[in-house]
Parts: sequence; structure tokens; C-alpha cells
Amino acid sequence: MSTTADLLARAVAALGGSPREGQQTMAEAVVGALDSGTHLLVQAGTGTGKSLAYLVPAVDYAVRTGERVIVSTATLALQNQIVNRDVPRLLKAIGPELERRPRAAVLKGRRNYVCKHKLDGGYPDDALGMLFDLGADDAAGRGGGQSSALGEEIQRVRSWERITESGDRDDLVPGVSDRAWSQVSVNAFDCLGAKCPAFEECYAEQAKVTAAAADIVVTNHALLAIDAFGDHAVLPEHEAVVIDEAHELRDRVTNALSGSLTVPMLHAAAQSARKGTAVQDGVVGLLETAAQSFEKALAATADGLLQAWPEALSTAVIAVRDAARQILAEAGRGTGSAEPDAGLQMARARLQEVFELAERMAELTDNDVTWVTRSTFRETETTSLVVAPLSVAGTMRNGIFAESTVIATSATLALGGRFEPVAASLGLAGPEAPRYDAIDVGSPFDYPRQAILYVASHLARPGRSGLTDEMIAELRELVAASRGGALGLFSSKFAAEQAAAALRETLDTPVLLQGEESLGALVARFAAEDDTTLLGTMSLWQGVDVPGRTCRLVVIDRIPFPRPDDPLTRARTRAAERNRANGFMTVSATHAALRLAQGAGRLVRTTEDRGVVAVLDSRLRTAGYGGFLADSLPPMWRTEDGAAVRAALSRLAAGD
Repeated sequence: MSTTADLLARAVAALGGSPREGQQTMAEAVVGALDSGTHLLVQAGTGTGKSLAYLVPAVDYAVRTGERVIVSTATLALQNQIVNRDVPRLLKAIGPELERRPRAAVLKGRRNYVCKHKLDGGYPDDALGMLFDLGADDAAGRGGGQSSALGEEIQRVRSWERITESGDRDDLVPGVSDRAWSQVSVNAFDCLGAKCPAFEECYAEQAKVTAAAADIVVTNHALLAIDAFGDHAVLPEHEAVVIDEAHELRDRVTNALSGSLTVPMLHAAAQSARKGTAVQDGVVGLLETAAQSFEKALAATADGLLQAWPEALSTAVIAVRDAARQILAEAGRGTGSAEPDAGLQMARARLQEVFELAERMAELTDNDVTWVTRSTFRETETTSLVVAPLSVAGTMRNGIFAESTVIATSATLALGGRFEPVAASLGLAGPEAPRYDAIDVGSPFDYPRQAILYVASHLARPGRSGLTDEMIAELRELVAASRGGALGLFSSKFAAEQAAAALRETLDTPVLLQGEESLGALVARFAAEDDTTLLGTMSLWQGVDVPGRTCRLVVIDRIPFPRPDDPLTRARTRAAERNRANGFMTVSATHAALRLAQGAGRLVRTTEDRGVVAVLDSRLRTAGYGGFLADSLPPMWRTEDGAAVRAALSRLAAGD
């Protein structure tokens, strides 16, 4: 029988790779964790090959024991890479060495699959009112305006649906807009379930059946959270979970357990009740009256964290809850028909969401945080009352770590050289926490020889918004010395726009700005052109993989602290201080260390890469917390000598 080490060696050779000590060490640690049932945190630097390091042991474990392993990622990009590239190649390489041929499957949220029943007109369209009312010209794409474009997209989905086996949106190439996809898919609340006429052919249900028969199921953090904390299981039973991109888990779980109540949401629920139920107008009117009171109360409440609720807001939320509950009760009477009613299902789903949110807000726990926020989209302002968990550590401990053996891995888990900050955020700290092991397997890269960390310590502390003239001058000098090939990571859209305008004034090389084209197109062009500069915000801080000399300079304008007025950050900081911890270091500095490490990690992607990470925020060198942040970065050679850095960039640009 082949050992895991043998299987890994065979897989690496078959895929044209070379043995890596860190990969081997990680694979051995994963084997030990799976066999002993002990949780494991693994920091695996870029280039380790961590996907194979956990997939090989996971596949071997599943075949040996008959137990299923879930692999969860933060992004669809990594999910697709694992499903479409890594797993098929791995199974081809090691399949003959195993006792039986393992099976792998991917499982996504229901909204990712086209709904046959909705595509056939089985749902009332209460969102845009045009899907099934498109005229012949529109449906053929011959009309004008937005309806013509929408009709063309939907016709393309119809044609694709006739030949697809998966019904998965990611398999539709080229894709369609979110607006069009929303018209051909349903969420879990709107789904008719087993009553649906298309249930036997349902793509989402077929994906669940396939996953239930698989040894390895690849999913995402959001679905993992829904499965762990929801009322119904969405993932098949499993013994172990591998969490890749584990640094994102806390935020993804927080998002899954948060909710917003808005006035348009209440009106939409009332409208659905009128259309889809036989509830009397007077009863539905209770929700509309409550919505008016809620709107007035929100208008009178200031933005930000709610330390104490205004009485009017509290009264309005209770009225919303009671009205939604009464309509739901009325809608549930006399509906014993076996015939599916999509309108009724949609109405119930919207009312149930309103009821559950209002009930949670009316009966807040000590772990709930609420705030008011206002946003504007297409000149329409929406005010939201938001509820979110203060901490998800206990929730994750009980919902994920107590149920399965967990292997959590990322390139950034040991912040400031320590695993404790991330472990605490995952629920692995405190007297009731389960035991875990932690290991840093390093990176195959020689960071001190491949990369320079330059801190522009002579610059003044950054202002509250945008770039100072001195920062712009420094940026110009660095990018000019590099002759392009620069990735600019900025803390705000305004700062990125400032930088683009300034560089375009003085450079004769292309400068790309996030938002001017699709992100995928911008990254593809940046990767293809040696002298191009790409500037953007948080979307570029992680997930951008551009190896080679086309990315020889990464510029970070400021330490990526969370916004000081962010309600959840403020609440978590105060909670840490109540527990006699340093609120700033526990919350803001930990957040910044994670993002800074992710941003700096864009530079060195292979053993051949060379370049500079330039930080225009002097606090990385001068502030007391600077050492913690710097120790969270790869061990690059550090300097504050701008002239030496510009000379190095000039040599890199010349190909020396």
C-alpha cells in the first residue's frame, strides 16, 4: 500500500513539479491531523503547493476510511481551480495507486444554478416585471435599450440550458449580467422543493445528489457557514473539513450571520403577500403601516452604531415583526394543496425573512450588534438597519470545530509571527476551546534575495483621505524607475484615482485603473504587458496572481486599517477592551496585518520573481505597532533608502 508521501511524490512528478520540503511537511501534518482527529492550522507560504499538500492526504483518507472530506474556499476562483484543474489531474495521477477510484464533486449555493421551472415561466416576476413579458423583438435582441439587452441574455441562457449538464452559472461562457441571472435562478427561500414540477431535473438537486455520493466535496465558506448554522443541512455528512483561504473564514461567517432590514424590503414583502396569498388587504396593510413607522424612525436615527435604541425605532421594529407574523399565520391557513404555488412560496419567503430579522432585532442577544447605514445607488438613497454578530468565535467553535476535524490553511495565519490572533478569531482560544496543532511550513522562496521591503519613513503620516503631494511624488519616482510593471494597492477609490491622474501626467507607459474596465480584463492586460501599471483598491489586494517581471513593484499607499467609523470594528474594539485586552491591537492591527500580508504577497509568485514592495506609510517604521505588522510580512530584505530602491528597480526594468 502506498503511503501519503509516496502518493504526493507521484502526483508532483505527474504534474511536472519538483519536490518541496514545505509541501511534504504540510502533507504529513495533514495526515496526522486526519488520523488523530486533532484540528490543525497550517501557514503555507506562496509557492508551497498547499492544494496538493491537503488534497492528497484528504483523498487517501477518504478512500481508506470511507469518510467524506469537505474542502471549503473563500473564492469561486479557487473553488473552480480545485474542481476543474487540481482534482482531475490528481485523481489521474494517483488513482491507480488507491484501493478504489475516488469521486469528487462541487457544491454551490442554489442561486448559482439555473432554475428550470423559473426559466419556463413558473415564477411570477416581481423584481423587474419584464422576463416573460419581453416582446418578440426584445426576445430576439432586436429591440432597443435595457430590455433588449436583457432579452438577449435570457435567450442565450435558454439556448445554453438545453445543452448544459451542470446548469452551473460558471459553465456559461461568456457569462450574463447579475440582472439577467437573477431572472433565471432562485434562492433557497423561493425554491418550491419537492413540490416543484421540475424537481427531478433540478440542477441544484442533482448537484446535491452527486455530492452525497462523493468522497471529496468542494464548496465555499458561505455555504459551509449556512450548513453549520442554518436550520437545514445543505452539505452531505462529513468527517473532516479542509478550509483553504482560512484567513477569510471569520468575515465570511460574519456576513452569513448578518442581515439588513430596509423599507423597500418591507414594501416588497407586502406586495408579494398581496399577489401571492389570499390574506385580506387589511392584514397586509398592517405591514405597510409598520413600514411607514419604520421609515420615520430610521430617518430620525443618526448613522452608526446603536448604543441604545430610540424608542420609536424599537416600537417600529416590533410592529414589523408582529405584522409579518400575522400575515404568515393567515397565509398558512387553507393551503394544503399539493399543487406548487410559486407566488405563495415567494411571498412566504419574503415575509419569513422580514419576520426573522425583526424578531432578532426586537430580542437582541449580548452578541448582537446593530447600526444604521445609508447608501446611494443610481441616485436612490436606502437606509438600512443592520444586525451582525459581535463575535463568531463561539459559533464557529460549536458549529464547525465541534462537528468535524478541521484543517485550516492560508499563506497568512501567523500574524506577527504568532498563530494565537487567528486561532482566537476562529474559536480556538479559551478554556472551552478544542485542542489544535499549528505549523508554519515556510515558503520555497528566498525572500531576502528575491524581494525588498521599502518603507518610505521620511514621509509624513498619511492624511485622513487620499494621497499627499509628497506621497504622489514618491509614487512617481518609484514607478518611473521601474518603468511600469507596477501594481498599486490603495486604501480608497479616491486615492487610486489620484494616483492614476498623477502618473498619467508624467509617464509614457500605460496606466490602468480599476473600474475603467472589468477587473478580469485589467488583470489580463497587466499580466501581458511588461510596462503597464495597474492601480486599484481592495479587490486587487488578494487573489491577483501575476508572476514574472510584469509585476516587479507593488506599492501600498497606507496601512490597511479598517475604517475608524466602521460600526462592527468599533463594537469589537470596545468588547476587547471590556475584556481587558488591547482593543486596537486585537481588532484593527490584526485586520491590518492580515490585509498587508495579502497585499505584499502579490509580488513574489515564483522562485524567479524579483521586485520591491513599497509602503508609503511611515507608521510601518515609526509606530509602536509597526513591528507587529512587519513581522506578519514575508521575510523580505528591509530598507528605508529610497535611492537604493530606485536603483534596484531601474536594474530590474533593464532586465539585469
